[in-house]
Amino acid sequence: MADIRTHVNEAGFFEIRMESIGGLGANLAGKMLAEAGVLHSGYNGSNFSSYGSEKKGSPVKTFIRFTVAQREIRSSSPIEEPHVVAVFHESLLRTQNCVAGLQANGTLIVNTTKTPDEISSLTGLESGVVVCVDALRIAVEEKSRVNTAMLGAICHVVDFLDEQAVKQVIADTFGKKYPALVAANMRTFDRGATEGVARTYAPNPQKSRIPFEHPRSPLGYETQPSGGAIINPGNSVLRDLSASRSGFLPEFIQDSCIHCAACDQTCPDMCFVWTNRQDERGRSFQFLEGIDYQYCKGCMRCVTACPTDALRSIRELDGYADQHQVKHPVGA
Repeated sequence: MADIRTHVNEAGFFEIRMESIGGLGANLAGKMLAEAGVLHSGYNGSNFSSYGSEKKGSPVKTFIRFTVAQREIRSSSPIEEPHVVAVFHESLLRTQNCVAGLQANGTLIVNTTKTPDEISSLTGLESGVVVCVDALRIAVEEKSRVNTAMLGAICHVVDFLDEQAVKQVIADTFGKKYPALVAANMRTFDRGATEGVARTYAPNPQKSRIPFEHPRSPLGYETQPSGGAIINPGNSVLRDLSASRSGFLPEFIQDSCIHCAACDQTCPDMCFVWTNRQDERGRSFQFLEGIDYQYCKGCMRCVTACPTDALRSIRELDGYADQHQVKHPVGA
């Protein structure tokens, strides 16, 4: 193992930030990583998470700090200039500035099927290391979760972290409640460590590092609506639940559909688009046209409810939702 002192920042810390959504296990991954460093490797460390409502699909940030055993950690502030950023859900790269503040020679790890060059182009990151690992595919094949694959990728690039210590913590954590899952998560960790594709980019002196900026509300005492009106309620047409999908969405096979509306009755977000037209007997009838993926969070209840296999669960590929989306009529 390498010496952590060669990796720390001016404050004496090595810092990791995980960008995720609720349900992918980033909070647990941060706890296990910190436990491995503190209890098994002799570092001082801290771990905490930041999130809103505790539900699947909500944005989650997890922070981990490590330092030498002789140094106290007195800071519990969010990590703004991390050495490593691990993105558990590719869609977050479009909705949030995940790479903000990343060190010039830092490492970006993304759960994706894209190449490092594609991720570099998408994020504007032009220095450091980009690692692409298909953690979702690994998790599906091993019947485990994304978080242990991402832990494997993190440990592979951070050379002072002891992979065996992290694996021991994973085994202890899952072994308490789900001993049958330990072997699958061990395989997932190993594959996450070995199946990533990395590329190193030399610093570009013509381009500065992407700075970290604290989010600022556009509404203040001078700019808020009169009477404190809520101008963008959660049930408005502006809402976009697509970032809630954890890698899968329903595919609509129109030729198999009998328009029974079982999917519509079970859908919590009214994703299905219907049109009124005449059937072969000239009667007025409601026909299912497709899915408005803007509102689909990938719960897959519709797939379970469909009696004819007109809906099936598929892995969401980049651009699929935009190409196959059927939008609700304006005013519907």
